[in-house]
Amino acid sequence: MQLTESMQTFILHWGEMGSRWGVNRTVAQVHALLYLSGEPLSADEIVETLQVARSNVSTSLRELQNWKLVEVVPSMGDRKDRFRTSHDVWHLFLTVLEQRVEREVEPTVKVLRRCGAEAVSERNADAGVAARIIAMANFLEETHGWYEKVKTLSPSQLRMLMKLGTGVTKLLPQKQETR
Repeated sequence: MQLTESMQTFILHWGEMGSRWGVNRTVAQVHALLYLSGEPLSADEIVETLQVARSNVSTSLRELQNWKLVEVVPSMGDRKDRFRTSHDVWHLFLTVLEQRVEREVEPTVKVLRRCGAEAVSERNADAGVAARIIAMANFLEETHGWYEKVKTLSPSQLRMLMKLGTGVTKLLPQKQETR
């Protein structure tokens, strides 16, 4: 696949952003390439296009499949697997969000609940520590509850919600500094 300058810039920047989001640079670049590609690509095509090691591409594709961002597309008469990702940005966003919630938020809420209960029952414990742990758990649970409702919406409903949200913020009182 021949990359234009804008495609190269997009892929390189997506790789840079991926590393800032805690994702391996090559994983993000492979995803970016598949996102830009109009057709599913084989691992060999990805290797050739991105000029990275085959082992790195294989590992990246497995990671993207684990995140449910890439799927294998079989093709008749071709023994090579081809890979594709969604071109729908809302689908991609919701998939990443779902995976982050499952991998990070839900386990953290469980640990915080346990830590909060332990902090409350500990002798000589600072009550403020327990309160802060419980406040963090409550915040994550509220956020998780919001996510559970939002994830059932269609992309067009999500766009509407975002537009409503920006309008509603104008009706809210001005932000006050809190600590």
